[in-house]
Amino acid sequence: MCGIVGYIGSKEAYPILIKGLKRLEYRGYDSAGVALLNEDLKVFKSHGKVSDLERMLQGVDLSGTLGIAHTRWATHGEPNDVNAHPHYSETKNLAIIHNGIIENYGSLKEELINRNHHFSSETDTEVLIHLIEDIQHNEGVDLLEAVRISLNQVVGAYAIVVIDKNQPDMLIAAKKGSPLVIGIGEGEFFIASDATPIVEYTKNVVYLDDEEVATINRAGELKIKTIRNKEKHPYIQKLEMQLSAIEKGGFPHFMLKEIYEQPRSIKDSMRGRLNAAKGIVTLGGIIDYEQKFINARRIIIVACGTSWHAGLVGEYMIEDFARIPVEVEYASEFRYRNPVIYEDDIVIAISQSGETADTLAAIEMAKSRGATIIGICNVVGSSIARATHAGSYTHAGPEIGVASTKAFTAQVTVLGLLALSIANKKGSIPKNRYYQLLAEMESLPAKVEKALKVNQQILEISKTFKFAQNFLYLGRGYNFPLALEGALKLKEISYIHAEGYPAAEMKHGPIALIDANMPVVIIATRKGSYDKVISNIQEVKARKGSIVAIVTEGDTVVSQMADYVIEIPDTDEAFVPIVASIPLQLLSYHIAVMRGCHVDQPRNLAKSVTVE
Repeated sequence: MCGIVGYIGSKEAYPILIKGLKRLEYRGYDSAGVALLNEDLKVFKSHGKVSDLERMLQGVDLSGTLGIAHTRWATHGEPNDVNAHPHYSETKNLAIIHNGIIENYGSLKEELINRNHHFSSETDTEVLIHLIEDIQHNEGVDLLEAVRISLNQVVGAYAIVVIDKNQPDMLIAAKKGSPLVIGIGEGEFFIASDATPIVEYTKNVVYLDDEEVATINRAGELKIKTIRNKEKHPYIQKLEMQLSAIEKGGFPHFMLKEIYEQPRSIKDSMRGRLNAAKGIVTLGGIIDYEQKFINARRIIIVACGTSWHAGLVGEYMIEDFARIPVEVEYASEFRYRNPVIYEDDIVIAISQSGETADTLAAIEMAKSRGATIIGICNVVGSSIARATHAGSYTHAGPEIGVASTKAFTAQVTVLGLLALSIANKKGSIPKNRYYQLLAEMESLPAKVEKALKVNQQILEISKTFKFAQNFLYLGRGYNFPLALEGALKLKEISYIHAEGYPAAEMKHGPIALIDANMPVVIIATRKGSYDKVISNIQEVKARKGSIVAIVTEGDTVVSQMADYVIEIPDTDEAFVPIVASIPLQLLSYHIAVMRGCHVDQPRNLAKSVTVE
């Protein structure tokens, strides 16, 4: 949510900043802006897309080798030119970009107004830059010290970059609860809210920790201290990301590219962890915590959105194989409802970005009560990866499309490996079943590859439903979380209202909605409660509902009943959510494209939800 880019070096900053903002468009935003320092400090900003900002700046002098840029997702103040970032200080000598929320901005603003400060925007961010300048002048301190003192006075989350017209060879950056990474080049530095704008220029990065402030200058110096004034040594890491991974590679949209990457991403998430022939499952990141899993009274999974759906599948797997009670919680609810947490609980936090604000808050609460925290995320060096005791990366590669696809199947894959590893060591699963499931997991990439071959068929089906007003998704057992995920995908990117339900619950309410205008997507694979699902299909047919059925290859029963049938390869019931998610993702994609929706950047949504 929101994007930050900064540059200081010998090159012209504007092209680097604009390209960086385009790399960050997937995060979700409603306005964009840039500040450039070249003798004077100039701020340009515009409501709308980065392309709108570019058009506005045609013919404008954009020279300067130091600059900052931002894409804003509105929190305080409506999306418009004035509320867009960067923001000036009172004298216009300072400029700031900011991700996060300053919760006590109202009281700070009132105090600053009493000291004759004037504000042009409705944002909390403008209050912060006024506060920094106020401290700088009134206490006679330099910019770094003013930023440090200011951040001790604010309540909330932030990732900020500040520049000073009177110090044209320096940038100040700081973070708490919102990600910020610094790229180290040859005589130049790059700052961004994630690594995507940086990977083109350098592989050497420093991830700031919470309450750290960095000073970066043209002399090639990077100094870090905490807001409590404690010096820190920068820890330089190597980026694993490749530039090709964040480009479309010939696909019309990132989402479609990422759907087609799933055979590889699933394989990469199992690579080095699974050897079916030898009966080995090893998750190196949690090997020191295996005994805790075996002895756990229960496991709590916390997540949001698609990751929550993956967590539901994980609940079924862990309880099925390892016989450990599992609770799956929305992180946004869990963090506020004073849950009962025991010291022998294990809390698994799932997040694609590793930066989800509610999930991070849930982690901190559970840690404070003595629980063991395990992370499952996709981004190396992310906040969740650093906040947890241990964990496993999904290795899905960068996911740029806002609607998560390959991250979901990679998360379910890692949860499956975890469930089988615990089950085997605990002795809660028969050996023949264990080996059967390992072999089935190894076959998943090939089965997903085969499932992708229904793309053209789904394109044709989508033509029928592109003007639908509502959809209902039904599934039983392992397929119930998949029904929720299928419905979420459709509403996220096509803006069609959709609901996912356990098929057996249809008669407890949703059946009243079914008529000739209601498309019903049913996951009706042969494994699990197949006969019961057939009964549900008959109930829908009796009310003239239009049925799209996801069935096992070779099915002869459902195919006689459904209006549209999509076949997928046969697989174990536990892994149907991985294979069957492919046609559901493709269905939502094609319907959204036909409706003219912005598939990769759906309205009002952000990839990395770093604010509450």
